[in-house]
Amino acid sequence: MSEKSEVFKILSEINVNDKVEKKNGLTYLSWAFAWAEVKKKYPDAEYKIFRHGSCNGLPYVYDPLTGYMVFTSVAIESVEHEMWLPVMDGANRAMKSEPYQYDAWVWKSGVKTATKKTCDAADMFDINKTIMRCLVKNLAMFGLGLYIYSGEDLPEVIEETTDTPKVPSAAAKAAATKAAKAAADETPKITSPNPIDNPNNSEAPAETPVYPVGKPYLIVGTPEWEKVKKFAVENKALGFDKVVSQIHRRYATPVATVKEISKLITGSHE
Repeated sequence: MSEKSEVFKILSEINVNDKVEKKNGLTYLSWAFAWAEVKKKYPDAEYKIFRHGSCNGLPYVYDPLTGYMVFTSVAIESVEHEMWLPVMDGANRAMKSEPYQYDAWVWKSGVKTATKKTCDAADMFDINKTIMRCLVKNLAMFGLGLYIYSGEDLPEVIEETTDTPKVPSAAAKAAATKAAKAAADETPKITSPNPIDNPNNSEAPAETPVYPVGKPYLIVGTPEWEKVKKFAVENKALGFDKVVSQIHRRYATPVATVKEISKLITGSHE
């Protein structure tokens, strides 16, 4: 086994599940834990934070259009990997030197409503946090907690804007309203199929979503389904639970959709 392969094998076998935190659909690993685990195995490991001459030697690059980006480098044994990460706010929007507004949709009483949100300006605290998160992602390239990032290549949900608002169909409105009522009930009941799956039956009760209301439904047969289907097939070695967990980060999945995902992963066609 090569030295490079040995490093990856050793670090990828470390279980980091009890050291992670979840926020806004993303999973974060403590940088202190990650670095401590690496140093236990490889005391001579080193990391660098790139300082850029174009920014007066500061540990980031900045573009007025796209925002801030930080970079790190880690060397373990004779292996070195570099990593980069944009500075983002709590909603995972790229932060800039000045606050800015963007169009978004929010759910009010089960109805999707257009609104404006603000992304605050970045300060050095935000940059510092991002550098340490970048270090953790850098260490993942050596195997430590790499599975946390599985699913990052899922298709992004394109944010609709107030310029061209989409009017929900009667079936979609019925589904959203019934799903919101079910979520408010401490003991929601799964009833008949989701109206989104049955557009000709707008009065049919919605099935309880597998994921909270507020994310777009993933419906079999749509263009988004084809992208997710490809992801599920390519990553079925991870197992059903991990694949579905990654999909849930971006989509609400009706029971019928989850069954189709299960067939793709297990090969069952019952």
